[in-house]
Amino acid sequence: MRKLKAMVLLTSALVMAPAAMANIDFPHLEITGVGEVTAKPDMAMIHVAVVSERKSAKAAKLASDKAVAEFINRLNKQGVTREQIESAHINLSPRYQYPKDKAPELTGYRAERQVTVTLNDLTNLNAVLDGALGDGINRISHIQLTSSDYAALEAKAREAAVKDAREKAAALAESLAMKLDGVWQIRYRSSSPRPVMMQAEMRGAKADVAASYQDATMEVRDQVDIIFRLDD
Repeated sequence: MRKLKAMVLLTSALVMAPAAMANIDFPHLEITGVGEVTAKPDMAMIHVAVVSERKSAKAAKLASDKAVAEFINRLNKQGVTREQIESAHINLSPRYQYPKDKAPELTGYRAERQVTVTLNDLTNLNAVLDGALGDGINRISHIQLTSSDYAALEAKAREAAVKDAREKAAALAESLAMKLDGVWQIRYRSSSPRPVMMQAEMRGAKADVAASYQDATMEVRDQVDIIFRLDD
């Protein structure tokens, strides 16, 4: 069988980059391999905030700072170290009313203090959420579950992506009565975790928030674009 003169292309969900789509003067396959690993998370990144509105900027800031300080103190007593807590960000903004046909009227100030907590033990999640509510934290931005073994999961997903690309290429080459003749180019795409996340207001059902994570799973996804040479 004479060699194919036209490019044989296996389409995928993602479009190849311009560099990979450059003219290639030999028979080849362009394959996207996808790998995905599912695991049970054992860590959590909790992003919470306290929002305070007061007549003065100083009072709003003090109210937020007080709630955050109490929350951090409770976390320390629960075994969460200061290095696991990030609480430096604060946003302070004026609040206005806009009466019809009148100039805006300053009504007070809003302070929002954000806190990120890294939990190395998911069994503490309930206690941390309950404590946050008791200390005046009034918003959960989101909770992200992850794994302490993430590097190994990422490596497995990458290996699965390469295997997936090879299997696709081998199957297509066989259907064309041709053989794979090595790899000409590899374009690696960075892995992307698909964490379990939730957004909610911390109001009454705090126990239900934590309970929803007890049987959660996380996915780590990786992919590679590989150009294989073809030979008949």
